[in-house]
Formats: sequence, C-alpha cells, structure tokens
Amino acid sequence: MKVKTILVSQPKPETEKSPYFDLSDKCKVKVDFRSFIHVEGIDSKEFRTQKVNVQDFGAVIFTSRNAVDHFFRIAEELRHNVPDDLKYFCISESTAYYLQKYVVYRKRKIFHGRQTITDLMPLIKKHKGEKFLLPCADILKKDIPETLEKNNINFEKAMLYRTVCSDLSDLADVNYDVLVFFSPAGIASLYENFPDFKQNDTKIAVFGATTAKAAEGAGLEINIAAPKPEAPSMTMALEQYIKKQNKK
Repeated sequence: MKVKTILVSQPKPETEKSPYFDLSDKCKVKVDFRSFIHVEGIDSKEFRTQKVNVQDFGAVIFTSRNAVDHFFRIAEELRHNVPDDLKYFCISESTAYYLQKYVVYRKRKIFHGRQTITDLMPLIKKHKGEKFLLPCADILKKDIPETLEKNNINFEKAMLYRTVCSDLSDLADVNYDVLVFFSPAGIASLYENFPDFKQNDTKIAVFGATTAKAAEGAGLEINIAAPKPEAPSMTMALEQYIKKQNKK
C-alpha cells in the first residue's frame, strides 16, 4: 500500500523549518498534525494539599516547558515570591532558553543538560547541598526520580499539571495511511476517543520503547519505529518506510 497521508499526534510545528514539511515535499505526502493529548494545570487549592512551599527550596529542576509555565503560574496564584537566588537546572538548552520568558537569564544561576536527566546529573551533583524541587505532571518518566534517588539528591516532587486526552471526535470519519505516536498517553487517547478502533491497513509509527510497549499492549502492529541506528529521528524512519512502500 502506497503512503499518501500521515497524521502526526503532536501540535503543528510553529516554525516553517520543520523536517515534517521537508518530508512532505520530498516524498509527496500529505502530513497533518493533531495533538492527541494536552496538559491542564491543577488549581491552587489542589496544590496546597501537597504542602510544598517554593521558598523552602534552593534549586528547581525543569524537565519541560510545561513544567516552567506551571511552576511560575502556581507561584503567582499563591503569591509565593520566587527567591532571587534560586538556581535553575534545565533538562535541555531549549528549556533553559524558554526560562527567559520569566526570569532575566544573566542574573540567575541557570544550568542545562543536553536532553536527559543523566546529562544534567554532573551539574546537579556540584550543588548537592541544595534542596531541589521537581515540578512535574501526574505522569513522570521513572528514570528522572530514580536517577535523583540513586545519586542521593535531596528533592521533592510537586505535581502541577495533568496529561489529559484531547477530544478527537471530529476525526471519526477521517482515515490516514500512517498514524504517528510519541507517548503511551497518545495511544491511550486514541482508544479513549475511538474504543472500537481497528488498525486494518493503517500503519502505526512509534517513537521510543515505552510508546512501542503501549502500542503492542493495545494490540497494534508496529510498522515504523524510531529511534534506530539507521533512523535516529521519526522523520528519517518515515522517509525510509515511504520510499520502500511507494516503490512497489
């Protein structure tokens, strides 16, 4: 079966220089975007039940832009003054850059890794005397708290937002040749919206081992997987698959 249409279960890229747009042009396929999940912040009343006071911490670990947004949102709602000497440890450079939305970059102590908690760990260890706050969603990658615990870091989680399924009812009668997933929550959203979903000829693309596990657990056949040595990105994996299929 030739591939003509792809649905990526993420928001449409804000920049015009996305590898998905390049893929669309190069392989002559239609690529649509739709977020299968979104985040909703908890309210200040629910946050108070966690008994977390921002001023008790000397450092914060940010694992995403969502964590940054909801940390400053809840601090403002509760009128918690964010200490001027608070240290910020960001999972990636892009998250650290995003922090400038809320703080003056040069005046703060901001550290960042390349992309994972493991990258960030040497920097965190240099400040082991601090008490760290970890703002997070209700679903948190296990490796983050596990890595911090293994290294005897004094930290506390603060659940500030939830990952929830988006309403996809308008897609009920729309069919795509390939569906692309990036998280177990995306797979869960597919079945919450369409409990009777049958894969039939639809090809399933997954990024990451946990997403693959969730897809297989739901009874889906995986046709495209990334990252792999020959396809470190999802767009590369899709391109290789499309070229192979569309030759037939």
